[in-house]
Amino acid sequence: MAESATPAEIDEVFLRPGRFVDSDDPGIVAFAARVAGATREPAAAAVKLYYAVRDEIRYDPYRPYGDLDTYRGGAVLATGRGYCVGKAALLAAAARARGIPARLGFADVRNHLATPRLLQLIGSDVFIYHGITELWLEGRWVKATPTFNSSLCEKFGLRALEFDGRSDALLHPFARDGRAHMEYLRQRGSYADVPIDIIMPAMLAAYPRLARLASGERGDFAEEAERQG
Repeated sequence: MAESATPAEIDEVFLRPGRFVDSDDPGIVAFAARVAGATREPAAAAVKLYYAVRDEIRYDPYRPYGDLDTYRGGAVLATGRGYCVGKAALLAAAARARGIPARLGFADVRNHLATPRLLQLIGSDVFIYHGITELWLEGRWVKATPTFNSSLCEKFGLRALEFDGRSDALLHPFARDGRAHMEYLRQRGSYADVPIDIIMPAMLAAYPRLARLASGERGDFAEEAERQG
C-alpha cells in the first residue's frame, strides 16, 4: 500500500488480525498489554514492544521451515524463540494488538557473521526473505528489525540494534571491530501478512540441508556463536 494511503485504508488492512500476524491470539494480546502497559503514544508503545520482542525471544535459525508455526507470531511467542520472519510477525502482531498498524517487509541479505555450521548447512552467506517489521507511526512506515537479541549480539561482537520509533532500524553493515556484518541485496516487497505460499517453498528449496534437520540435530545457535568468539 502506498505511503499516500488514507488512515482508513491503513486501519482496514494493517490492523486486522492475520493468519501469521495473529494479533487476536490471547498470548499476544496479553504480551502487548504487559509490555506497553498504560503507554498511549504509539511510537513510545512501539519502542517498548520492539525491545521486548528483540530480547525476550531468542534468535534461532534452526527452526522447522516446513512447519507453519515457524512463521506465526503467537507460536514464536509461546516457544520463546524464532528466526527473523517469525520475530517480525510477532512484533507486527503485538503492534496491531495495541492499535498500531503494522506490516512485514522482506529482503535478501548477505550475513558475514553467521557461524560456520550455519553457513555449511545453507551452503551460502545469502539469506533470502529476511523479515522486517514496518510500523505506521506519525503518518509513515518506519522499519524495525527485532531479529538479534542483545545477548547474541554480544557473543558476535555486534552492536545491538536500537529503535527510537522514528528512524528506520536496519541491521548494521559493520560489527564493532569494523568487520562486515549485513549487506542488503534485494528488496522483496511488503505484505500485510507472511506470504507463506511464497516464503515456505523458497526456504525449503534454497536450504534443503537446513530444512531437513531433525529436532534433536538443530543445535544451539547462541552456543555456536560463543564458541566461535
